[in-house]
Amino acid sequence: TVDESELLTVPDGWKEPAFTREDNPRGLLEESSFATLFPKYREAYLKECWPLVQKALNEHFVNATLDLIEGSMTVTTTKKTFDPYAIIRARDLIKLLARSVPFEQAVRILQDDVACDIIKIGSLVRKRESFIKRRGRLLGPKGSTLKALELLTNCYIMVQGNTVSALGPFSGLKEVRKVVLDTMKNIHPIYNIKTLMIKRELSKDPELRSQNWERFLPKFKRKNLKKRKEPKKKNVKKEYTPFPPPQPESQIDKELASGEYFLKESQKKRKRMEEIKAKQADALKKRQEERNKAFIPPKEKPAVKAKKASTEKKIDIEAIKEKVKNAKKKKLGALPVEEVKLKMAADEKKKKKK
Repeated sequence: TVDESELLTVPDGWKEPAFTREDNPRGLLEESSFATLFPKYREAYLKECWPLVQKALNEHFVNATLDLIEGSMTVTTTKKTFDPYAIIRARDLIKLLARSVPFEQAVRILQDDVACDIIKIGSLVRKRESFIKRRGRLLGPKGSTLKALELLTNCYIMVQGNTVSALGPFSGLKEVRKVVLDTMKNIHPIYNIKTLMIKRELSKDPELRSQNWERFLPKFKRKNLKKRKEPKKKNVKKEYTPFPPPQPESQIDKELASGEYFLKESQKKRKRMEEIKAKQADALKKRQEERNKAFIPPKEKPAVKAKKASTEKKIDIEAIKEKVKNAKKKKLGALPVEEVKLKMAADEKKKKKK
């Protein structure tokens, strides 16, 4: 009995045998060709590296022509071409060259275990500003995010204009497409990079190869939900009533209610003039009050009275008496002659002793 998981997995180090002339000795029946346009800024580079492109394609017996007038590249099969898939690889090569991929990387598409994927991202985001921000997010600061993605997927990735060109193994291209599309859907690429790192570690363990990895993978929830902007003026709906609103009063109805309708024209005019004069008097009064505010003195703070220093001090009589006694004991002026002689004699005795 053979385990089914072993049948489903590819053995390590296994490679598909190369397609040789012995597999198709008679060649192709019909000639196939593909053409693609390239932008003006790629003209100088393509003109420089075109001999290398022709040399690489001649090994697979495919012709390549560069038309600088029309701005196009064409690849065609020949009678010697034996690999039917060689023309598809040549088509992908000229597509990658048109999308600013350098020749050193683009020529890898001619290998059997390398494929390419050109992802169109220009129409995935409506606003141009949002598109530029998300595309920059895919690149990361100084291209660090893109470099991390390249290391995890073993693919070469080139972000140019409205497309992302990827070159590498099929498994890596699948992951690159997922990350690019999620980034354009406003999901940060760091989440997918974390998932890829965990998957790479899990794939090293032979026991976990046939198990489900859902329990190991992180689940990220979107928290930045946009709140609906509330309008500045809210229209509050009134309660429904079956009756129509009352008819607004006309000018004649107002005059009838106030009795002004029955007045003469001269009386009406006088009343209007009185109202105008009353308004003018109120305005004049307010203006005068505003002017008088400048002449009103500010309220002064109440002066704080300085406390009188207490002159009364307790006099210590005993201390004064002692000072007087000490002063009397002290002898003022020069010493008398006798005392000076005695002192000199005492000093001489001390000298002799020494």
